[in-house]
Amino acid sequence: MAEHKHVRVAVVGSGFGGLGAAVRLRREGITDFVVLERASSVGGTWRDNSYPGCACDVPSHLYSFSFAPNPDWPRTFSGQQHIRGYLEHVTDTFGLRPHIRFDSEVKRMAWDAGKLRWEIETSSGNLTADVVVSATGPLSDPKVPDIPGLDTFPGKVFHSARWDHDHDLTGKRVAVIGTGASAIQIVPSIQPKVARLTLFQRTPAWVLPRMDRAISGAERALHRALPVTTQLRRGLLWGIRELQVQAFTKRPGELGFVEQLARRNMARAIKDPALRAELTPDYRIGCKRILLSSDYYPAIARPNVDLVASGLSEVRGSTLVAADGSEAEADAIVFGTGFHVTDMPIAERVVGADGHALAETWKGGMEALRGASAAGFPNWMTIIGPNTGLGNSSMILMIESQLNYMADYLRQLDVLGGRVALDARPAAVDAWNRRVQERMKRTVWNTGGCTSWYLDAGGRNTTIWPGTTAEFRRATRRVDLAEYEVVRPAAAGGAASADPGAESGAEPAAEAGAEVTA
Repeated sequence: MAEHKHVRVAVVGSGFGGLGAAVRLRREGITDFVVLERASSVGGTWRDNSYPGCACDVPSHLYSFSFAPNPDWPRTFSGQQHIRGYLEHVTDTFGLRPHIRFDSEVKRMAWDAGKLRWEIETSSGNLTADVVVSATGPLSDPKVPDIPGLDTFPGKVFHSARWDHDHDLTGKRVAVIGTGASAIQIVPSIQPKVARLTLFQRTPAWVLPRMDRAISGAERALHRALPVTTQLRRGLLWGIRELQVQAFTKRPGELGFVEQLARRNMARAIKDPALRAELTPDYRIGCKRILLSSDYYPAIARPNVDLVASGLSEVRGSTLVAADGSEAEADAIVFGTGFHVTDMPIAERVVGADGHALAETWKGGMEALRGASAAGFPNWMTIIGPNTGLGNSSMILMIESQLNYMADYLRQLDVLGGRVALDARPAAVDAWNRRVQERMKRTVWNTGGCTSWYLDAGGRNTTIWPGTTAEFRRATRRVDLAEYEVVRPAAAGGAASADPGAESGAEPAAEAGAEVTA
């Protein structure tokens, strides 16, 4: 870190968001930046999640950057190793490695109001930055429930995002906790080799067939020879998902047909009526993320698999006790229990202008202007921030929209000139989030009758974007200075001065509302 004591921009994280930010910075002509990565390689969640069967549930050609198309995806739905390889390729193609500081976990970021810059402490040294772009992502810190007696378990315990590849599960009694997106890939991958697999299901999921296939050599050759065909393929995949959005956001009743498809998918593999009843959700499909798998139900039907339709409540040595009182013996426990999404640990490490941590500011629920800027945290932006998640399409589309906003944010700082910062106005943040939450009321995520990881501790959906990706692209195409206070250095001995909306006569509340009107 010695050669970079101060930078214009510090990016935190090297997953899709962080690498995308780095590419965009270079394309904007900005080279005075670093990417702070806590691990020793790039990849983010696609580096950390290497469990058996790990793959994406978004088609490959849509789950990639528009500015870095890959004509050689081997399958329509790519596996973890191919997505991680793609991110390594992006890193090298765009010359990002000189900017990356590996093994540099951010311990604390604090805004220096006098110098108008961020003081950053990392595990490899300290630095300062004019602007911070936080791209740690919501799927970066595993969540393991506090289970009484777990410390008494004599076997191996690990989370799906921290898979222990040195521990052989062959012939073992394995308990998998959770039935989310990771578990439905893990279960069929390990079922053939374990002696017994006990699946603890707190809430069943709706599962549709995974229409995955190998992409032929002829298709890949065509994409290489005619890049426009890759763009057309991506555009078709995008358009189909855009047309689906209204069913999720305005007319959840239309999802009943999809429920019937999911029921038929289950019935083909699960012949036991009692087991089928335990696997059938009691909420509207789409309320939780719809899962894709063609081998999950067949694996559950195998004779060495037991489904416990209840959550794990206690561990007594090698005995696992469910909430319904049933017991199972295990040699290893795999937690597929998700991540800290609405309570991201990075928020505890970001200290704003008033000396309070972002976690404290967000204790009533995460809020950020256009999913990027939090009031009281000047020149700090987040990628995949509050209410930018998707329930049916590719997050890369949302990331690229936020990169547009980041680029214009930096251009506005240049236009303002000198030492300057932008701090989101509380009124603008409130207006934006009020409109988002108003639209959220009729979505399937809020009305579908489930409790999901989309909701925070107060039951508010601070995760999902209640609209199309095209709407979000329009909402983040530029920075409206009326939504920000322009902060400049104070005269000697005084506090920093804030000039709210001085550069624009627009009404910020009206502007914020206009972008999220149904």
